[in-house]
Amino acid sequence: MQDYVGGIVIGIDPVIFRLGPVSLRWYGLMIALGLTAGLYLALREARRKGLDEDVVYSGALWSILGGIVGARLFHVVDKLDFYLQNPYLLISVGQGGLAIWGGVLGGLLAATVYARRRGLPALRLADVAAPGLLLGQMIGRVGCLINGDSWGAPTSLPWGIVYVHPDASLPAASQGIPTHPYPAYEILWDLLVFGLLWRLRGRLQVDGALFAVYVLLYSAGRFALTFVREEGVFLFGLQQAQVVAAGAFLVALPFLVYLLTGRSAGAGAQKTA
Repeated sequence: MQDYVGGIVIGIDPVIFRLGPVSLRWYGLMIALGLTAGLYLALREARRKGLDEDVVYSGALWSILGGIVGARLFHVVDKLDFYLQNPYLLISVGQGGLAIWGGVLGGLLAATVYARRRGLPALRLADVAAPGLLLGQMIGRVGCLINGDSWGAPTSLPWGIVYVHPDASLPAASQGIPTHPYPAYEILWDLLVFGLLWRLRGRLQVDGALFAVYVLLYSAGRFALTFVREEGVFLFGLQQAQVVAAGAFLVALPFLVYLLTGRSAGAGAQKTA
């Protein structure tokens, strides 16, 4: 990257190297690193909470698979017209196109099914996963920043990003002009949320509360930050990510209140009886 009049130029080739028909892209590499780091942190948290690491590891693998499927499905639905015209790109996840909300929902569904089948505390597993999820998201967004597949709207701010490589994933109309560095914004927000979760992980004793805080704060940030994105309107003048974020917030808030008040009150009543 180098300074540029009206912005910062990113001229990095999204492909690290090519070997015949095989290529390694920055996006795919960062996704792999993010999954690895998130899994490591989840196993560390599992050990701290007294859960069997081998069992958690197996569940994490299923959760990762469900997350990848969900992330791709959300992205394809959001860009359905494009994929109807280019069906051969449906499974080209290494080039970009994984929606975080789809990943969270797909991974959560797979983890819940796994926990039920193994008789594991699903909400405790969700708490174990929350910090690792955020860490993985931050690393994955670095790939988006290089790839250009999460571009922002045009901006005159001095930290705007100018993509100049012809293989960058943003539309041709957005190349060569300063745009909001949306991935960088989200990385900074995720870092703040991660710091808070790390401080709360030993203080929130109710299973599921830490994960609810993660969903609550991430969805609030995602809703606000997406206003600088340049995506199509999905519903009520909002983009798809904002609609999902609003729904997640409205579910997570009362659920967190219930966990912190309803469950505690119920436990206290049982002790009194």
